[in-house]
Amino acid sequence: MAQTILVVEDEDTLRETLAYQLEQDGYRVVTAADGGSALTEFRSQKPNLVLLDLMLPELSGMEVARILRRESAVPILMLTARGSEIDKVVGLEVGADDYVTKPFSLRELQARIRALLRRSEAAPGGTVLRMVQLGPIQVDLAGHQLLLDGRPLAVKPKAFDLLSFLVRNAGLVFTREQLLEKVWGYDYGGETRTVDVHVHWLRKRVETDPANPAFIQTVRGVGYVFRGPGEGKN
Repeated sequence: MAQTILVVEDEDTLRETLAYQLEQDGYRVVTAADGGSALTEFRSQKPNLVLLDLMLPELSGMEVARILRRESAVPILMLTARGSEIDKVVGLEVGADDYVTKPFSLRELQARIRALLRRSEAAPGGTVLRMVQLGPIQVDLAGHQLLLDGRPLAVKPKAFDLLSFLVRNAGLVFTREQLLEKVWGYDYGGETRTVDVHVHWLRKRVETDPANPAFIQTVRGVGYVFRGPGEGKN
């Protein structure tokens, strides 16, 4: 049976384009143009994933995400035209599993949808993965923190954002430029070396042997990929 995706977008042309393309990809698509209709469709159709615009009439995407998260663990992929860090962070904190900043490529959106659906299917009971065990360290995606034996570890906010992004897109290889764009934002003017520094710091936190990483792996000549426990190396 085809998986169902609820597309919540108030811009008619974009909503129809997304619905058409996702149907071509084999998904069953339900659409809504405002926050109230989104909740109605969600409760009646029980989709496998929600593609949720941030800026909506009636109820904002943030508020819809809060309500959905209280009712369900359905994967939420948020669409936002904003580039500020606060919008991205708040979106994740209210329950979104990932975000894409407009304008985005269709190929990227398709990859993110597949990754979220794959992780949802793999999680126990069909719930969205919220906690990842990396050796002795737990990555609490919902709580936005690292844990050792249940106790929080100090973690730089941007380093955690990078780790969270890689974990949520496990198995996908990203260039340094892509990671700068997705984690630091379109308006960030820093160098790609910033990504290497944060990866180095993360490896010291989550890898048993940082010089021979099991989880945050380098793809020579390309960038980085997150491999979950037991996935092996490239």
